Amino acid sequence: MNEKMKNVLLWVLAAVITMSLVIYQRATGPTYPVRGEIEIGNETISYGLIRSFSGGEDAGIRLKVLDESITGKITFKRFKSYDEWATMDMGREGDELTAYLPNQPPAGKIEYKVSLFKDGTEYRLTEEPVIIRYTGTVPRPILIPHIFFMFFSVLFGLRAGIEVLLKRKDARYYSGVTLVFILIGGLILGPIVQKYAFDAYWTGWPFGHDLTDNKTLAMFIFWLIAWWRLGKNPNSRIWVLVAMVVMIAVYIIPHSAMGSEIDFREQETEQAQ
Repeated sequence: MNEKMKNVLLWVLAAVITMSLVIYQRATGPTYPVRGEIEIGNETISYGLIRSFSGGEDAGIRLKVLDESITGKITFKRFKSYDEWATMDMGREGDELTAYLPNQPPAGKIEYKVSLFKDGTEYRLTEEPVIIRYTGTVPRPILIPHIFFMFFSVLFGLRAGIEVLLKRKDARYYSGVTLVFILIGGLILGPIVQKYAFDAYWTGWPFGHDLTDNKTLAMFIFWLIAWWRLGKNPNSRIWVLVAMVVMIAVYIIPHSAMGSEIDFREQETEQAQ
């Protein structure tokens, strides 16, 4: 196999692993809809209960239910609040039962439970409440480059690791590209995205515990060390593998875990004082 073909295959391998990590992280994150099925009468109802909503409107909860004798209710309250549970009926819009949860400020959350009813019998869709987080709208000219640079930082980071494992020569070059992409996508565009979404530029260390911010910072530090060590000593290739492992570990952690959120209890306590 010639060198050009080897290079193509190595890029394909890096791309496949990158896509797998990104899909896994998104699919396991706390903003991914809660999906399931429930059988009521002669109808099997599939649902996807949203856990993230952006914009300045109320969040629509929609269930496709063809049987018009089936009705629904939503019970909800603000997450981390002293609110009492409130209940609203779901209305019918064509083939759908719908309800709208009240809009919240960026990083505000609501926990809600959905029940369907037929012939006096209640069918709960989930045992535990579903938590939805509200975000501000991030402009596409900011969001798309952010996603682009973060995606390719993983791609080049894995490529750097493959270079080391196969004892090839371009590990430092790919490490440098990875470092630049994390800097632009994670440490420059990332805080801007965060500001639009949650009205704060940085809520990770040392100002807070936002895991997304902290993960980005950790990746940057380890790739900086790897790139710097290779510049000092080309045999210090182990640092590239360490940085790659850290990056993989970061993307195995669900996206938006321990993300920004408002504790309404603190606000209510401050207002009462």
